[in-house]
Amino acid sequence: MNNRIWMQCIIGLIACLSSILTNASSIEGYWRSIDDRTGEQLTIIEIRKAPDNTYRGKIVYIYPNAQGVVVTHCTNCPAPYTGKPRMGLDVLTGLVEDPQKPNNFINGRIVESKTGKVYKGKARLTADGKRLHMRGYVGISVLGRTVVWIRTDSANP
Repeated sequence: MNNRIWMQCIIGLIACLSSILTNASSIEGYWRSIDDRTGEQLTIIEIRKAPDNTYRGKIVYIYPNAQGVVVTHCTNCPAPYTGKPRMGLDVLTGLVEDPQKPNNFINGRIVESKTGKVYKGKARLTADGKRLHMRGYVGISVLGRTVVWIRTDSANP
């Protein structure tokens, strides 16, 4: 009888831990992007898994800049993004989970809507699932920069 209770406790604990670990590896949700140079909050991005099993991120909220102005259109972006509204813009496309490294994502493309620059992208989710280290680069990963996105609960600040 005592062994049976212990076995049920162990099975319950394993089930709880596996659900926690599964949630920690999901990048789906809302993320607050922050300018790594100024510390200014930029946007809230919603990341969702697409039908082709890649992750896409679109802007769902734009913070006002230091002058209090909300920049609504992607004026510096290359085609096909030129002049498009920033709200709803897919700034992250093609990101896939790295099969060899848990909580790592590769093969993405990042559009920096503030400057109009387009980068190859990869990401690493922290173990607690609260921060996403987004690395944008041209050519090889060493020639890039990393920004940290912070998980948030909703599309509104």
